[in-house]
Amino acid sequence: MENTSHGTIYGINGPVIKVRGNHAFQMLEMVLVGHDRLIGEVIRVVKTETIVQVYENTTGLKPGEPVVSTGKPLTVKLGPGILGNIFDGIERPLVKIAENTGIFIKRGSVMDNLDREKLWDVKMLVKPGDHVNQGEVLAEVMETESVNHKIMVPPGIQGEIIEAVADGKYNIDTTIVKVKGGKELHSLTLVQEWPVREARPYYNRLPLDIPLVTGQRVIDTLFPMAKGGAAAIPGGFGTGKTLTQHQLAKWANADIIVYVGCGERGNEITEVLEDFPKLIDPRSGRPLMERTVLIGNTSNMPVAAREASIYTGITLAEYYRDMGYDVAIMADSTSRWAEALREISGRLEEMPAEEGFPAYLPSRLSEFYERAGRVENFNKTMGSVSIIGAVSPQGGDFSEPVTQNTKRFTRCFWALDKALAYTRHYPAINWINSYSEYSDELSEWYKKNAHPEFMNKRTQISRILQEEGKLLDIVKLIGSDILPDEQKLVLETAKVIRQGFLQQNAYHEQDTYVPIQKQYLMMDSILRFYERAYKLVSIGVPVSVIRKSGVFEELIRIKYNISNEDFGAFDGLNNKVEKILAEIETDYKAVERVRDI
Repeated sequence: MENTSHGTIYGINGPVIKVRGNHAFQMLEMVLVGHDRLIGEVIRVVKTETIVQVYENTTGLKPGEPVVSTGKPLTVKLGPGILGNIFDGIERPLVKIAENTGIFIKRGSVMDNLDREKLWDVKMLVKPGDHVNQGEVLAEVMETESVNHKIMVPPGIQGEIIEAVADGKYNIDTTIVKVKGGKELHSLTLVQEWPVREARPYYNRLPLDIPLVTGQRVIDTLFPMAKGGAAAIPGGFGTGKTLTQHQLAKWANADIIVYVGCGERGNEITEVLEDFPKLIDPRSGRPLMERTVLIGNTSNMPVAAREASIYTGITLAEYYRDMGYDVAIMADSTSRWAEALREISGRLEEMPAEEGFPAYLPSRLSEFYERAGRVENFNKTMGSVSIIGAVSPQGGDFSEPVTQNTKRFTRCFWALDKALAYTRHYPAINWINSYSEYSDELSEWYKKNAHPEFMNKRTQISRILQEEGKLLDIVKLIGSDILPDEQKLVLETAKVIRQGFLQQNAYHEQDTYVPIQKQYLMMDSILRFYERAYKLVSIGVPVSVIRKSGVFEELIRIKYNISNEDFGAFDGLNNKVEKILAEIETDYKAVERVRDI
């Protein structure tokens, strides 16, 4: 559709523009605002005027400047060249912009979302005469050394292939097939467009019974997340939200990583942009960026683009899901996104709800998290989108609206604790306040792929930690000396669990990632010790004697002393612990016999 001027600017309130004139605009239509052709989106249409939110800095705009319709919603381009790239919230390539216009984005900057000149090596999978439906794979392109990009029939298109090119090198604008569906003839290229606010279709939704294995013990063991699930990481400043998401991005068994830096401080986003290109994918030995796309919107960038960045990220994730890949999207942070909603809502003079947030905050959060899922695609492949959203409540107050509403739409809650972070316990996930509702659905997978007793061991570990929480309240009041030895043993064992199992060093070669099998063996060794030590305590052996043997320290050092490949070393450890405890028992009984004499 040819662009036509449909109105003029009547009022300007930050990123919110009032337009009067020809009322041919549609809701959620993308428009070009002012002489600089700033990108905007229609968010309200009334009889006398149209309201537009602008995704760029509106400084210098004046009433009377034209607003131009594009005839389409805010869309992103989907095709080869996405991975390894860094975009802003509306899919503009930041690296290209920096090379052409400098490190700051100039107003009205127009750059091709994807490289239109690069030639891709295309392997065709269809020929003239074939009948294709939406989602079917037309061709394959090795986008990176790690990812085979599948060129699919866009949603809503089906028919017979009339023309098809041969294998060869083509740019993204080359027509590779022509599909005749009824009276329409569709010319399909390597790229397609999709509106960011509309979820991409799929054939069937699948149960969430496969875990997203992260290699982080506190997550995989106590609070697991399913592939296609949604999780929240709430925490105040300095609790390690970004570090945790970095670890998940690096180690989670997802095929594709989409990282959205939404409204975070510039130095944090800079750290991500500098660190990620240097990271090596532990699975392939190749750069991690080969299967990663970064979307950066710092806190000093236009607030409306912050609101769009979340949708851009989830749309890119759904596109790769449709190819049959497992995708993990990290949103850091949804609180900044919610603040953008609040600012826009305030400028629209809408009635505020709790803490000034708009009344539609819950529905917007639900729209985002509901786009997670594990699905069967139209091309008969299985894919998933897992959403991990960081929440930054002011002062670490989890009762504020964003955290509370996020809990409604996520089934995994990894609550970060400031006190743990201050003691350098990372990941600072509080084992009392956190939870996962995926545990029951994932239990069969753990039993088959880790160990039949995995979930039982997990329950025992949780029970000891829960009991420790109750005992610590007593200790705070009256001290630990008056506790019976059975309860002292609980405290000491819980300390081993906390320091030796839950605490994990992201910068240690052996501890940064731990396979599921080793996680089970670590739990097993700790619980074996606890059961054996409990028998000693029950016959009168003081916990202080067990403590002096050094066995607690030995168990804490498991994570460093036993490598991720040497599972057989656990037999030696268990035998060593048993020998120490047997000697303690022998010595105690000898002393008791002397006393009896």
